[in-house]
Amino acid sequence: MNIPSRPRGLPLRARVVEIFALALCLTLALLVTRNTPTGAIHWNVILAIGYLLFAGTLAESLLSPLRLPHLTAYIAVGIVGGPHVLRLVDHETVAQLIPVNTLAISLIALAGGLELEAKLLIVLAKSLFWSNLVQTVVVGASSTAAFLLLSRYVPFAAQLPFLGLVGVSLIWGLLATSRSPSATLAVLSQTRAHGPLARWSLSFVMSSDIVVVMLSTLLFVAVRPWLIEGADLSVARLLVLAQEIVGSMCLGLCLGLLLAAYLRFVGQKLMLVLLVLGFVVTDGLKYVHFDPLLAFLVTGFVVSNLSQQGRKLLDAVSKMSGMVFVVFFATAGVHLDLSLLSRLWPVALAFFLVRLASTVVAGRFSARIAKDAPVVRRFGFAPLVSQAGLTLALSQNVEREFPQLGVGFRALVVATVAINEIIGPILFKLSLDHAGETSERVQDGRNAPEGEGDPNPAAAALEGPARVGERAGLSDG
Repeated sequence: MNIPSRPRGLPLRARVVEIFALALCLTLALLVTRNTPTGAIHWNVILAIGYLLFAGTLAESLLSPLRLPHLTAYIAVGIVGGPHVLRLVDHETVAQLIPVNTLAISLIALAGGLELEAKLLIVLAKSLFWSNLVQTVVVGASSTAAFLLLSRYVPFAAQLPFLGLVGVSLIWGLLATSRSPSATLAVLSQTRAHGPLARWSLSFVMSSDIVVVMLSTLLFVAVRPWLIEGADLSVARLLVLAQEIVGSMCLGLCLGLLLAAYLRFVGQKLMLVLLVLGFVVTDGLKYVHFDPLLAFLVTGFVVSNLSQQGRKLLDAVSKMSGMVFVVFFATAGVHLDLSLLSRLWPVALAFFLVRLASTVVAGRFSARIAKDAPVVRRFGFAPLVSQAGLTLALSQNVEREFPQLGVGFRALVVATVAINEIIGPILFKLSLDHAGETSERVQDGRNAPEGEGDPNPAAAALEGPARVGERAGLSDG
C-alpha cells in the first residue's frame, strides 16, 4: 500500500485539522445515510467507498504517531462505520464491493509472487521446510487439542459424536495454521522493511498458505466419513484436487510468460492490464475451478525470475494498490460482528492464546533446527499471527462441505479471526521496528540490535541496492 511516510512531528494545528476533517466526514456520512431513500444501493456504494477512503486515510494519519500498522486504522474505520456501530455501511453494500476485494486479492497474490526470488528461496529452503513442517504440526496439534478440550463450551460441537468431534477439531487445527498474506504485505509495504526478518516473513507466509490450501482439500476428503453419514473416501475428489493444483500452476506459468512478453514489447496501459487480470481472468479461473491465488502467485514468480520485467510490474501493482487496499481492509472491519464477538470472546480468546503460544514455541524450535538468523529466531512468530481473508474463505468451504455444522463453525472462526486480525499486524510491525528493519529506524540512524543482522552473506547479497527503496511489494500506500 505504498503510502509515503509522513514526518513524525506534524504540527498540532495539522492534527486538529485532521481530527476536524474526520469528524466532518462522519457527520456528513451520517446525514447522507439517514436521508438516502431505502433501496438506493448505488448511492450507498458510492457513499461507502467515499467514506472508507477518506476516513481511512485520515485515521491512518492520526494514528501514525502511535506507530501502528496503517491497516489497523482502516479496520477501525470499517468497524466504526459498520452495521454494529454507526451503520454507515451495511452488509448489503459491502456485498456490492466484492469486485474491489477480488481485485485486491489478485494484487496480493501477484505482488507476493513478484517478491519471491528464486535465489532467495534456495537460500531459505532449509528454513522454509522446517518452519512449515514444525508450524503445521505444533500449531495444528495444539489447536486441535484445544478444540477437543473446550468443545463443551462450543454450542454446535456439543452434540457431535466422538469421531465427528475429532474431525471438526482437525479442521480447526488446520485453519489455525493459515496466515494472512494481505496483512503481511500491507505491513511490509507501510514500513518498507528490509532485512532478514522481512525477507523470511514474506517467503514463509506465501509458501505456508499454499501448503494450507492443499492440505485443506485433503483433510475435507479424509474427515468426510466422520461428519456425513454414509459418505466414504473418494479417490475421484483427490484426483480433482490434483487437477486443480496442477492446472492453476500451469495457467499461472502461461500467464506469467505472456505478461512478461507484453511488458517487454508493449509495456503500456499496465493499469488496464491489472484490471483485466483482477476481474476477467479471476472470474475465468473460478469458472474452470482453478485457484486464482495460486495462479497469480506463479504468474508473479515467473515474471520476476524468468524475465527482466519484474520491477516494472511491481511498480504498476504498487501504484494501483493504495486505494484498493484501504477499501479492502476497511470492509474487513465492516464484516466484524461485534455482537457475535461479545458472545464468543471467552472461547475465541482461549483459542487465540493457544495459537499464539504454539506459534511462538514452534517458531523458536524450527529456527533453531534451521539455524536461522537470530532476528528470525526472536521475532519469526510475529508475522504468523495475523489471519484474514484466506481463513474466512476456508471457513466458508467448511460450511459448504459440512452443512450440518451450521453457521456456528463459521461464527467461531470469525470471532477468532477478529482477534488475530487486530493484534497480529501490530505485533508484526513492532517486531520489525525493534529489529531495526523498517525505513523509519534506518532513517533515524538506529540499526538492528547487535547480533541480529543477517549472518548469511549470501542471503544479504540477494538484496540488491535497487530493492532497498521498494522492499515491500505494495508500498507507497
